[in-house]
Amino acid sequence: MAFGDFLRKQFIDVIQWTESGPGVLMYRFPMQDMEIQSGAQLTVRESQRALFVNEGRAADQFAPGLHTLLTANLPLLTNLQNWDKAFQSPFKSDVYFFSTRSQTGQRWGTQQPITIRDREFGAVRLRAFGMYAFRVADPAVFQAKVGATDAAYTVAQIDPALRNAILSGFTAAFANAQVPFLDMAANQAQLGEQIAAAVQPAFEQLGLALESFTVENLSLPDELQKRLDERISMNMLGDLRQYTQFQAAQSIPIAAANTGGMAGLAAGIGAGVGLGGIVSDAMRGATGAGAGAAAGGAAAGGAAAGAAPAATGDTKFCTNCGTSLPAPAKFCSGCGSPQS
Repeated sequence: MAFGDFLRKQFIDVIQWTESGPGVLMYRFPMQDMEIQSGAQLTVRESQRALFVNEGRAADQFAPGLHTLLTANLPLLTNLQNWDKAFQSPFKSDVYFFSTRSQTGQRWGTQQPITIRDREFGAVRLRAFGMYAFRVADPAVFQAKVGATDAAYTVAQIDPALRNAILSGFTAAFANAQVPFLDMAANQAQLGEQIAAAVQPAFEQLGLALESFTVENLSLPDELQKRLDERISMNMLGDLRQYTQFQAAQSIPIAAANTGGMAGLAAGIGAGVGLGGIVSDAMRGATGAGAGAAAGGAAAGGAAAGAAPAATGDTKFCTNCGTSLPAPAKFCSGCGSPQS
């Protein structure tokens, strides 16, 4: 180190940090040779905390405000006494800044479906996603377990660890919720609270606080969703036989209006859930009614024919007009005169 650099180090440091953008959780203030001069001025802004690490140990935390740092470093004397170490002080100190504002809009989700136990469907593979927000709550714990000696630490770096913690809590919360999958849509807020409670301890171990947690969607894989849609459709139809009877009855007038329609209807839908028998019954009822009407007409015709004068048997003639009449006739069918 040049003697000029040695002299420049003796000026009192002014230590502060203005965030360059969102997503930075920890920032180590850069200092030459990692030496903080005695009497350095530390400015901590709102939504920030500062951690003073002296000689490798976390010494104190600082809230927003202006602070004066007093260290074991005696700049001029220490450096002169360590001329044999190229004017390097053995007393090293650091100041770490932490952003304590809420890191909102963080997304979580299942990359692959998670198999869980559902009391109605049994084993179910489930997808889920939502949003959460967190902040740095304990700078000392965060620096010791997460940030360490990095010059900076961001949300992107810790995101994989937080997602894994959330997925573990999600599985446990769903198992303890005892709510069927079909009722989950109406209980997403409750499920979100239970997941947040299960995940919070994992966040605290990293010096973080979970600010909010929401479940936006729960869904099944495509193949399972298709099966669920089929089951819902069957439940909506109710009694399948009654439904098919209704459909067949609705189709008969349309088919009857077309040439060969009834035969085509029976052949086309006869293979589905006994529809052929149903249609046949309906057709048989229709043709039976027509046959009955024809038989009735024939009977009526026969009765009418029976009312005509018999071609054989005793006859007599009307005394007034001479019309041939059955022997028992009391009146003439031609002129209406009484007969003896």
